[in-house]
Amino acid sequence: MSKITIYTDGAASGNPGPGAYAAVLISGVHRKELSGGFRKTTNNRMELLAVIVGLESLKNVGEEVTVYSDSKYVVEAVTKGWLFTWEKTRFKGKKNQDLWLRFLKIYRQHQVAFVWIKGHAGTPENERCDELAVTTYQSGVLQVDTGYENL
Repeated sequence: MSKITIYTDGAASGNPGPGAYAAVLISGVHRKELSGGFRKTTNNRMELLAVIVGLESLKNVGEEVTVYSDSKYVVEAVTKGWLFTWEKTRFKGKKNQDLWLRFLKIYRQHQVAFVWIKGHAGTPENERCDELAVTTYQSGVLQVDTGYENL
């Protein structure tokens, strides 16, 4: 198993509004860029979905992964243990339950560490994620975020 680094970002034009996620995965000399957009969503959903899609794209179970995110919402939910309390209370009163449950399923298949980084601070891969996310939601080729729109 190799060490994998995932940089993530999410962006939304309005909150709610059109939005997108992006992830850049790096393992040795290998690199993969992922993105997707939605016609109506929130920034927090896109930040979380970026991490989920990055982890879901890994080929092997048990990978050692470091996720770099500029989302305190995502990073602190995991590193401060809030997510696990939310899970015990069945996410009562919490938003994005659909994505948090999807996250927990893939998170538990790997060894994942989170690092918060300041957004728009010149970190090249974070800047690339932001560029991918913004370009994606501005493209107009957007899916329906059923977890958001069907609430």
